[in-house]
Amino acid sequence: MTVVQTALIRHADCALHQMGDAHPECPQRLDAIADRLISAGLDGLLMHHEAPQVTRAQLLRVHRPHYVDQVLAMNVTQGLVHLDPDTAMMAGTLPAALRAAGAAVMGVDLLMAGQAANVFCAVRPPGHHAVPDHAMGFCIFNNIAVAAAHALEAHGLQRVAVVDFDVHHGNGTEDMFRDDPRVLLCQTFQHPFYPYQGSDSSNAHVVNVPLAAGSGSAEFRAAIEQHWLPALEAFRPEMLLISAGFDAHRDDPLAYLKLVDADYAWVTRALLAVADRHCGGRVLSTLEGGYDLDALGRAAGEHVRALIEG
Repeated sequence: MTVVQTALIRHADCALHQMGDAHPECPQRLDAIADRLISAGLDGLLMHHEAPQVTRAQLLRVHRPHYVDQVLAMNVTQGLVHLDPDTAMMAGTLPAALRAAGAAVMGVDLLMAGQAANVFCAVRPPGHHAVPDHAMGFCIFNNIAVAAAHALEAHGLQRVAVVDFDVHHGNGTEDMFRDDPRVLLCQTFQHPFYPYQGSDSSNAHVVNVPLAAGSGSAEFRAAIEQHWLPALEAFRPEMLLISAGFDAHRDDPLAYLKLVDADYAWVTRALLAVADRHCGGRVLSTLEGGYDLDALGRAAGEHVRALIEG
């Protein structure tokens, strides 16, 4: 009898992308997660997969052709080429970005084939700020949006939920699905804060809960219980996707929320319970933010532990 486990999808190419020695979105983020999974005894409980490269056709479900072709054609051999003030490409960026989005596609396929109980994609660059026609906020391609579109278009699902607990509003994901009622989007984020959007979304399938600087566990958990969970129950998703940012942690240097390790285990368990009731447990999570390496490793470890324990 085959035991269906949590799948971990990653690829060495995701460490090739480097936006400068002092940039917080660094390859060491993946090392911190990998080291924590080993030290916590979780690594051996996972099914390990190498991410494929996303295809142009898969990217075109959410990104504009001119932008996709611009990125695919960039041949950066030395130095950095900035796509926006916070986001640059160098020689290793394109393979990293293709693997990061490809991991999300593979995760959807594994779930739909019943080959994984749930999935965590330990990849970078992150994705949720990337909008249809340009890069933004450390993000090249919108990995979670590519996954959602793949679930809808390649697998024929009618209701996909995307939840995002990164400290920053996932403006790119919202831009892509604001007018698509097949996607329920639930987000918590610090506000006002980069990208200075999201507090005024008036849409039945966009559930945004802005949190003031200094908010911690109580405010975060109340947002999930009072806003996310009722919306998810009413929507009855056929797959649940998580933009897993760990930069709302109290130790993160780039923001001012006060979550602790246990909050990430708690929210993961709450989401798994929804998935068990409505979509056969199908949950895919992909890494977004998190820039204090120790806090990132611990929080992501708690997230993965909850996925493993179901």
